[in-house]
Amino acid sequence: MANHGNSPKILDGTATAAAIKSELHDRVEVLKGKGITAGLGTVLVGDDPASHSYVGGKHRDCAEVGIASIRRELPEDVTQEELERVVEELNQDPECTGYIVQLPLPPHIDTNRILERIDPDKDADGLHPTNLGRLVLNVYGDIDSPLPCTPNGIIELMHRHGIDLVGKNVVVLGRGITVGRPLGLLLSRRDINATVTIAHTGTKNLDDVLSRADIIVAAIGVPHAVRPEQVTDGAILLDVGVSRVLNPETGKKKLTGDIHPEAAAKSSWYSPNPGGVGPMTRAMLLVNVVERAERLAADA
Repeated sequence: MANHGNSPKILDGTATAAAIKSELHDRVEVLKGKGITAGLGTVLVGDDPASHSYVGGKHRDCAEVGIASIRRELPEDVTQEELERVVEELNQDPECTGYIVQLPLPPHIDTNRILERIDPDKDADGLHPTNLGRLVLNVYGDIDSPLPCTPNGIIELMHRHGIDLVGKNVVVLGRGITVGRPLGLLLSRRDINATVTIAHTGTKNLDDVLSRADIIVAAIGVPHAVRPEQVTDGAILLDVGVSRVLNPETGKKKLTGDIHPEAAAKSSWYSPNPGGVGPMTRAMLLVNVVERAERLAADA
């Protein structure tokens, strides 16, 4: 696996997501021919600029692909009951084939109670307890429940660059619910067949664990946590965690990944941050919405 001093090849999430969106556009046109329009709903509470930016990006993606946009914007002081009513409306709305509730929600809202009220079939994020449970149970067969977007995007990004995951030793750094935990479940499914280690703050001899990895997925949100001395030449590195680090010269905060640039330089393949896994996460959200619309068309 030696890199022999060559520059790493880039796992280009922006280009790959564009290819997926182009394929989805064609699939959406086929659905429209059958009288079905896929629709993505978003529920946005309050005025958080980052949340508004994320949701805006998702609706721009919808416009590109031909998916209908259904927006619900609610004030910061919305009550639990009012928010639950909006969730129930989207559950019942036939125009909405999938939706997300943008997190974080205000502190007075019981987030888990809201998320559990989402119809699992319309769970565009793939993080409903029912869908995570289906992922736990479904090791061998086809899976037709929505998959968590970031883990699914990570695997799709590698597959589309011709990286074979069978038997690979993958270390996932981080055990969070959006990336680490479900990624371990996906990678260890029979159709992928990787060997997975989930490393976290309790992991002893982390240097040793990382040095044995064929592939490292860093998803902890600690700037440059993966250092060059921990990485074998030619390993495949995916940088998922994001932090905002103050640049003392400009006084501005810069988005910074988990993988040190000198570690990235030793890799055979590297997914940059930004421009790697982020665009894939958004693309897989659209995949979940379109796949549900296709299931509805097949059942019609």
